[in-house]
Amino acid sequence: MRYQRYYPIDVVNGEGTRATLFVSGCEHFCKGCHNSTTWDPDSGIPYSEEFEQKILDDLTDERIKRDGLSLSGGDPLFPGNLKMIERLVKRVKTELPEKDIWLWTGYTLENLSPKQKAIIHYIDVLIDGKFEEGKRDLTLPWRGSSNQRVMRLINGKPDSYIV
Repeated sequence: MRYQRYYPIDVVNGEGTRATLFVSGCEHFCKGCHNSTTWDPDSGIPYSEEFEQKILDDLTDERIKRDGLSLSGGDPLFPGNLKMIERLVKRVKTELPEKDIWLWTGYTLENLSPKQKAIIHYIDVLIDGKFEEGKRDLTLPWRGSSNQRVMRLINGKPDSYIV
């Protein structure tokens, strides 16, 4: 897996103060995507165990209250990303269970593969669905088009929808 950007302090991509990782790799190719530079899974910086540890360390930094981790891209659920994303979310939930995890994906919850569903089990908030240029609405919190859903999950299942 590779990644494009990492923000150890971010107040835009989810509630509160977070660490945010933008991974490489996406097969949706949504027209009008604002992160099209992340589509190529071979672009960006190689993800490593050392980098993963940095993310975990950043999430424990007491100088700033972080609410959790946000995963975007590209697409964290792109098939080539699944192994590393699963390892990361398991570590966060095991080592820092008080932190929440938000994940953006172009796939819909109903159409996830079994491997993708295994990751969703660890996710607290899922923003799903492809960006649709004809439904673009920049007034919506945490998503770019009105077809995308922002849902709180419990054990991988929708609990409630956020505005």
